[in-house]
Amino acid sequence: MQEIISIKNAKVKYWFQLYHKSGLRKKQNEFVIEGIKEVEMALKNDYDIHTLLIYTDLFEIEKAENWLKKYSANFEIILISKEVFEKLAYRKTTGGVMAISKSKKHLLSELNINDNPLILIAEQIEKPGNLGAMLRTTDGAGVDAFIMVNSKIDLYNPNVIRSSLGTVFSNQIAVTGIDELEVFLQENNINLYQATLQNSNPYYVENFKLPTAISVGAEDKGLTDNFRKLPHKAIYIPMKGQADSLNVSVSAAVLCYEALKQRSL
Repeated sequence: MQEIISIKNAKVKYWFQLYHKSGLRKKQNEFVIEGIKEVEMALKNDYDIHTLLIYTDLFEIEKAENWLKKYSANFEIILISKEVFEKLAYRKTTGGVMAISKSKKHLLSELNINDNPLILIAEQIEKPGNLGAMLRTTDGAGVDAFIMVNSKIDLYNPNVIRSSLGTVFSNQIAVTGIDELEVFLQENNINLYQATLQNSNPYYVENFKLPTAISVGAEDKGLTDNFRKLPHKAIYIPMKGQADSLNVSVSAAVLCYEALKQRSL
């Protein structure tokens, strides 16, 4: 079992860069996972983790060995010093474990949906915290798939993983463009609802029991003009105070749970 004690080690330098640079993650097709819950969520959902980093003062090797057996995994275990752990770890609550995993492709064509899906679509979201919160909603509300359109965020940004509480690994996720999305919706006879103020109805008067895709847009401008050209029904969330809108992740949660409520009746 390998042990690394110096922050000057070449692997440590690479992992640090991988953690902080989106371009490197995309080039190498891999990323860093931090935290016990997050690593186990990735293993549970068939992510290809090839390296596990353990600071043994906080995490027992036996648990890592149990993961190897439980999930039929094939990762290398590397012991790291306190100095290396503190160099790499972003959070104090990591629990002494980090992992290096291969990324998934997240192709639209690979989504496995039923005849009556509920889908959440996010166009050009810019803040990792909002993206992570929407992934938690997708998981919690039993949404069948989450589609990122023309995304400005790397799905494996550490802040997305952290704010999603690991649900970035439990959801079906596709990353695509508008043209591909339009074909996908048409081929699967999915009704598109757009959260927008233009010529829209209150969300609660619509029928989300049929095949449904709910879409929300960027934090500052909402859905783009090109996205609004897609065949759709426009919906809005009534505001009773002086603010004219909710946070995009809150809006997504309101709409998804309305759909869940309708489908549960």
